[in-house]
Amino acid sequence: MKLLLIGYGAMNKRVAKLAEANGHEIVGVLSPAEENDCPYPLFDSVNEDLPEADCLIDFSHPTVTKKVLTSDLNIPMVIATTGEKETLLDLMDKKAETAPVFFSANMSYGVHIVTQLLETIAPLMDDYDIEMIEKHHNQKIDAPSGTLIKLLDAIKDKARPDAREVYDRSQVTEKRDKKDIGISTIRGGTIVGEHEVLFAGHDEVISVKHSAQSKDIFARGALKVAEQLIKKENGYYTYNNLGV
Repeated sequence: MKLLLIGYGAMNKRVAKLAEANGHEIVGVLSPAEENDCPYPLFDSVNEDLPEADCLIDFSHPTVTKKVLTSDLNIPMVIATTGEKETLLDLMDKKAETAPVFFSANMSYGVHIVTQLLETIAPLMDDYDIEMIEKHHNQKIDAPSGTLIKLLDAIKDKARPDAREVYDRSQVTEKRDKKDIGISTIRGGTIVGEHEVLFAGHDEVISVKHSAQSKDIFARGALKVAEQLIKKENGYYTYNNLGV
């Protein structure tokens, strides 16, 4: 594949390394930021004469992603930007009319499997309290993570549509409500990413957990998706309908 990278931060640097190791070519990087260490042709505007590519992979910022989605580019797009989700979803729906567009709040295939698992078991756990814990490194600025929100949405959609998200109990002097889903966020050190869902019942606890050992799992997932997406017709794709 010939790949155009949107952004050249930590994630797309990993994408580039894995892509070249697997025989793919990086034809350019689109980034409005100055990238002194970028070894590929660098472009700072979507309006430039960009190189021909089979697919683009976007691990950038929502402000950049918006420009890509509203541009004249009509090549397969793997969107891995997690901020401003609702706005980006509307733009991706529109772009999907003229290009294959894939989106996931987490590019790890393992997280996709965990999401499906939660969709299956959550309806069976009516009598269990649900607590969610997510851990990330100390440089992560958003909380809770997009992945936790993805897992939370799966539970609410399939089993707890009236759930109340509780992020802080320090000011609450009452017993836990059955509708509560507790959410705890931890930031520290170099933790890549860990997400755990606890189903706490009477005298037993069931835990569903995913731990990322390195960020390569996200880069590898993006490349795996790109390899399939370039074969697809125009439309909006997720892990649920891509067929990976």
